[in-house]
Amino acid sequence: MSPQQATGSATWGPLQWVGAVLAWLWVGVPFAYGLYELVLKIPALFG
Repeated sequence: MSPQQATGSATWGPLQWVGAVLAWLWVGVPFAYGLYELVLKIPALFG
C-alpha cells in the first residue's frame, strides 16, 4: 500500500469541489445580502 492510499487522497474530487462551493455560497450569499442591507440603512442612523 502506498503512503497516499494510507492517508487518503491528497486532492479533492469534482464532487467535493461542488460541495465546497455550494457550502460557501450557502453562507456567503445571505451574509453579503445582510451586509448590503446594513450599508443601505447606515445613512438613516445619521440623518
